[in-house]
Amino acid sequence: MSDTTSTEDLTTDLEAAPSATEPESTNSTDSAEGSIDTAASPSDAEQADAPEGEDGDDAVDAEDAEGADVAEADAPAKKGSRVRQLEREGEVAADFLETLLDIADLDGDLDVDVDGDRAAVAIVDSDEGRVPRRLVGPDGKVLEALQELTRLAVQVETGERSRLMLDIAGHRAQRRATLVELARVAIEDVKATGEKKSLEPMSAFERKVVHDEVAAAGLESESEGVDPKRHVVILPA
Repeated sequence: MSDTTSTEDLTTDLEAAPSATEPESTNSTDSAEGSIDTAASPSDAEQADAPEGEDGDDAVDAEDAEGADVAEADAPAKKGSRVRQLEREGEVAADFLETLLDIADLDGDLDVDVDGDRAAVAIVDSDEGRVPRRLVGPDGKVLEALQELTRLAVQVETGERSRLMLDIAGHRAQRRATLVELARVAIEDVKATGEKKSLEPMSAFERKVVHDEVAAAGLESESEGVDPKRHVVILPA
């Protein structure tokens, strides 16, 4: 009787005791979770060093603002450089024309200016006498030839192609006023009839004056033909 009881007690104790070869599941799980948490969480130092999105945006905005400031600061410098270049063209042209007048023994003073994106030089009447109108020529043809010759002289001196504008005895100024009035009459005619209108043949300078006036009136224009019969056509809206 005592042997049987001892055997049953021993069996019960063995079943209740944990197996030496099996790990405890609870402790293993906790250990694994602890390892995962440790690996996934950055250190406090890493969090402090990590850049935030707002700080990055601020840095980009600061760079853009700095670039805009530099471009804005450079704009006046570039404009000033261009003006000095045009003034230089005018001075070279004036020297060339003064020499030409001296050689031909002709009267005339020289005015130098900058008109938009061009150097502008004018031969005007002087105290000694009037500028010979033959320097303008029929329909300004001699004036156009002198202008091209002066542009070439400027190009030789500066190495840059020039778009210099030459006027003699106020011819271009008077012609401009005439062309503006002519263009305005033609514009009103086109608006009234709704049909395009062709104007008389003109030089490049004259066509430019008309094109500008047409654009200011809200219409469009184009040049047709070849020199010397190239002319402006004003188109209806």
